[in-house]
Amino acid sequence: MTTPASWPETSRGRALSFALTAHLIWGLLPLYLLMVKDVPPVEFVAWRTLFTLPICLGFVWFTGKFGELRTCLAQRRVVFTLVLSSIMIAVNWLGYIWAIQTSHVYAASLGYYILPIVMMLMGVVFLKEPLSVRQWAAVALASVGVGALALGAVTTLWVSLLLAVSFGIYGLLRKTVAAGALVGLTIEATILLPLVLAYLGWTHWEGGGTALGRDTVETIGILGAGFVTAIPLILFATAARALPYTVIGFIQFAAPSVIFLLGLTVFGEELKPAQLACFIAIWAAVALFSWDIWRKSRAVKPAPA
Repeated sequence: MTTPASWPETSRGRALSFALTAHLIWGLLPLYLLMVKDVPPVEFVAWRTLFTLPICLGFVWFTGKFGELRTCLAQRRVVFTLVLSSIMIAVNWLGYIWAIQTSHVYAASLGYYILPIVMMLMGVVFLKEPLSVRQWAAVALASVGVGALALGAVTTLWVSLLLAVSFGIYGLLRKTVAAGALVGLTIEATILLPLVLAYLGWTHWEGGGTALGRDTVETIGILGAGFVTAIPLILFATAARALPYTVIGFIQFAAPSVIFLLGLTVFGEELKPAQLACFIAIWAAVALFSWDIWRKSRAVKPAPA
């Protein structure tokens, strides 16, 4: 059986750069979604999944991972876990696109501000990853900020919680399943393919046609959805395997901060005092958490030859 421990390991520095790149892409995603603002959320998720699969298969062929793909498909536990993770990521995509298209950018931002706390708690509870006193203080400080923001967005809090919990579970499943980042995403897209084809077929015949081909810019946005989906998810899953889940969780603050700034500058949403307080508290927590990790890395002395 292929196990996570038997795969080539990604260095901590490289994994960190992968994670930051993935979250930068996710943070800028609302700008991309402007191209497909008139596409129904469910339909865009369907196109996004459909065009992700050939990109993944192309990468699998290019990297010679068909053997790993066959090995994973032969393991029932791996396939079952990836069924669950595919459901979680589909729910997350649908909720996020709905929030952006209905001008609930701050609700999406709040969801991904809650996500790091959810992920760090999952790391502590399920993976037994310890947190230092300073890191617990950073979590508490971030929680205060998120709580202040949540009090100002009670009516859309369900969207934020949906995004946070669905992606938190997705990340935990992908960290623990015996499937690499690329192969796992390929299997997830394959699992969702029958539902996607059925929905797009129904939309075409009963719903008056699909959005593909309706407008040039919109069509480009739909066709590019596979790359926008596959690349950050592969980077994230690779980083999640190499870094502690608590650290991965704290990096999650990057994407909602970018979304927060886009909501303020591009989408013109009103900045409320609770939102400003949340932003300040969270970045103070990020600074504390980052300083503690840096201090520990400086304290580690190389072993004698």
